[in-house]
Amino acid sequence: MELWPGVWTALLLLLLLLPLLLPALWFCSPSAKYFFKMAFYNGWILFLAVLAIPVCAVRGRNVENMKILRLMLLHIKYLYGIRVEVRGAHHFPPSQPYVVVSNHQSSLDLLGMMEVLPGRCVPIAKRELLWAGSAGLACWLAGVIFIDRKRTGDAISVMSEVAQTLLTQDVRVWVFPEGTRNHNGSMLPFKRGAFHLAVQAQVPIVPIVMSSYQDFYCKKERRFTSGRCQVRVLPPVPTEGLTPDDVPALADRVRHSMLTVFREISTDGRGGGDYLKKSGGVGEARL
Repeated sequence: MELWPGVWTALLLLLLLLPLLLPALWFCSPSAKYFFKMAFYNGWILFLAVLAIPVCAVRGRNVENMKILRLMLLHIKYLYGIRVEVRGAHHFPPSQPYVVVSNHQSSLDLLGMMEVLPGRCVPIAKRELLWAGSAGLACWLAGVIFIDRKRTGDAISVMSEVAQTLLTQDVRVWVFPEGTRNHNGSMLPFKRGAFHLAVQAQVPIVPIVMSSYQDFYCKKERRFTSGRCQVRVLPPVPTEGLTPDDVPALADRVRHSMLTVFREISTDGRGGGDYLKKSGGVGEARL
């Protein structure tokens, strides 16, 4: 099918005007700026994964490859003017396996995770991530553990294998117990898989809390500016002697301590404070 000369002229004119339109949208439309930033964020991660794959492939699937991914991703916070402050890193047990549990707000959690990620620690992720192009392959090479949440039997089997891996290979795992991204400025109820894992392996739980992003990032308002995020590592919670019957109380206790810290660091002027105050409090703010 041939295009009329007028169509070619319109396409050529659009290409010529594009260098002028994009800067105009960037400076005049906060929504356009939000979409540009998110598109670059995701595209840049996919590109970095392409660079990481051949380097990681030398070792094959190995948890030590996570160091390579972390090194390649650490600079992203500077591109977006996000200052990440880490407190309590001394709480990480120095020489034993453990389970990290953290709140989950958005894809920007990756920035805080890379800032504080301990050695030989890999996330547990939903299986869909495995098919996310170059990022999925890079994660697989770095030892990320994928779980099909729709198949409960498979997930339980994987968790049992992970418990053995924790003990035999000195590996730590990072879990988002809310199970999904939470945009309501608080914390969703915790799923108990991470706590069953820690109790089964009899290893400590290390809670990590990231402050609210709402002073610089809001998906609903299409707002993404520079800002500050605080990452707080809490003291480890022992699980020695606990049984599966203790898991519900354990999960509730850890969530309560994390929610308390989340409210504290999200309203102290170091992560979402101003926006949350305008919204009427942490529990009512909407992302």
